[in-house]
Amino acid sequence: MNGFLHNGNRFDGSQMTFPKLMQQAGYQTAVVGKWHLTSDPTGFDYWEVLPGQGSYYNPDLIQMDNSKKRYEGYCSDIITDLSLQWLKEKRDPNKPFILMCQHKAPHRNWAPAVRHLEMFKDDVPEPSTLFDDYNGRTELLKENEMSIKDHFSWGGDMKFHGDVMFPDNFTGGGNGEYRRMTDEQKAAWDAHYEPENQDFIKRMKAGELNEKQIISWKYQRYIKDYLRCVQAVDDSVGRMLQYLDETGQAENTIVIYSSDQGFYLGEHGWFDKRWMFEQSLRMPFLIRWPGKVEPGTDGSALIQNIDYGPTFLEVAGAMIPAEMQGQSLVEVLKNKGEPTASWRDAIYYAYYENASVHNVPVHDGVRTDRYKLMFFPRTREYQLFDLRYDPDELTSRHDDPEYAEILAGMKKRYTDLRDFYEVNTAVIPATRGEEKKWQQRDMELTANAKKGDFDLAFIGDSITQGWEGNGKDVWQKYYGGRKAMNLGIGGDRTEHVIWRLTHGNLTNVKPKVAVLMIGTNNTGHLDQKPDQVAAGIERILAILKEQTPETKVLLLGIFPRGGSTLDPKRLNNVAINQILQKKSDGDRVRYADIGHIFTDDEGKLPKSIMPDSLHLSEEGYKLWAEAIEPMLKDLGV
Repeated sequence: MNGFLHNGNRFDGSQMTFPKLMQQAGYQTAVVGKWHLTSDPTGFDYWEVLPGQGSYYNPDLIQMDNSKKRYEGYCSDIITDLSLQWLKEKRDPNKPFILMCQHKAPHRNWAPAVRHLEMFKDDVPEPSTLFDDYNGRTELLKENEMSIKDHFSWGGDMKFHGDVMFPDNFTGGGNGEYRRMTDEQKAAWDAHYEPENQDFIKRMKAGELNEKQIISWKYQRYIKDYLRCVQAVDDSVGRMLQYLDETGQAENTIVIYSSDQGFYLGEHGWFDKRWMFEQSLRMPFLIRWPGKVEPGTDGSALIQNIDYGPTFLEVAGAMIPAEMQGQSLVEVLKNKGEPTASWRDAIYYAYYENASVHNVPVHDGVRTDRYKLMFFPRTREYQLFDLRYDPDELTSRHDDPEYAEILAGMKKRYTDLRDFYEVNTAVIPATRGEEKKWQQRDMELTANAKKGDFDLAFIGDSITQGWEGNGKDVWQKYYGGRKAMNLGIGGDRTEHVIWRLTHGNLTNVKPKVAVLMIGTNNTGHLDQKPDQVAAGIERILAILKEQTPETKVLLLGIFPRGGSTLDPKRLNNVAINQILQKKSDGDRVRYADIGHIFTDDEGKLPKSIMPDSLHLSEEGYKLWAEAIEPMLKDLGV
């Protein structure tokens, strides 16, 4: 894993990447166009990239000195011009090269080039699932916020001017691309769109269109603009190939056209991507390799973008580092695109953003040549699809007795692939923003943190938040006059604390001491392995060190839970604590296991202390406060 889990992260360019290894193998490297990784490109002899997502019209590009340069024209054309300019004028013709010509298009909101606005006059056939009702699958699908029906914007997606006239059918928002255009570009744009817009508005006001007809109209506007944007990319690819042909380099140059993911073009009534259904899971991959890949070859091997780096390195004759997760495609390409005996039987997919964009929840899964299994942690649901008989993925077979053996096998493959890729959700930042109470609590904590001036912070889950409940009077007695803050949220696991601490809960907060006790929900919710939970806690310690290095941390062992000393979940926490005690450095991080203060002589948890064998009573909070008081004083608060 390279650490870049979702948009908004900052890519660590200091890590090993295939462009750096290609440089070491004697290749000149260049990237032009979309980057979207926040940090500057590394491993490239030349680069010129779009800031963020970039713009279709008159785009700015970041230069190697970090200045920005604006180009008048259309983005796909400009990226191609700059790529060809590097090939023709800037590279060393005596060295092999790798050029990554990375287009913004096609990416919503579609803004076609002026020359393509009049293409595709006839209606495009609608996908069979445009009016999907989402029955037969998880209810989470119905919560999506990426439907053509409800979530297209008036200005950006649909190209109308002014305020939203039909708020039941369109969301707000203007068209940023239009604002970037020259007067000449705007005139051509309006000449195309305005007659269609005014006709639609007239029909809407007259009540001539029912809901399905409105969706169909929006779909036609959407798909035609998409195809027009794709046409500019096709033009650009043609120019690149023509240059290689004309200069005699085609026979000695591998050309690959691919993308970062697929996109819903009305399937399931959606736009955008994210869900693990076929349209966004699949990626285009076209290759021209004269003498190696026969034209017209259509292989069935399951390949992924993690395979690109190893492929380039093998072609270049360079060593492929063992830590690279993908496999070189060379053996598959030489096998006419079919899997070899050593090729993978399944691919693993994960989506991490959790409702922050288009209300798509965190999920992951595995796909073989015939079956697909998805898992949704929020609802603890599995979804199973038989792609042979249900290619549109309309019915999950996870509870069908006829598929019981297949479900068990797919779960096994899912677990094994997660282990193979060392997937540990305990260290992957996750929000619970889809839960209103959690969202409100998180916002309150961040607002409080912005005030600053705290000497003591308690970080954790419901047991920590309980200082404001059963522990309220105890808190007031021990911490009321100590500038203390409570950063606990009920139900949180390590990954949620990681997200909170990196998204505002530590704003302006530089406490002298932080009391950290987290992890019992990783056990209770997921039965997560001790080493994985410990890794999540270790990541929290690292965040505290990064963000507030002067803070001392009192790391508490996870409190006991369950009815007896042999309760499986209690034993899991015991195993986690065995690992945590080694995290103490005797200085910045102090470890203490105070769990014994809550149990009787037989190791049971009295109802008077833990009524539900998990959460503390007032007496339990009193015991907690008394136990750590000498430690806090020793640490300086």
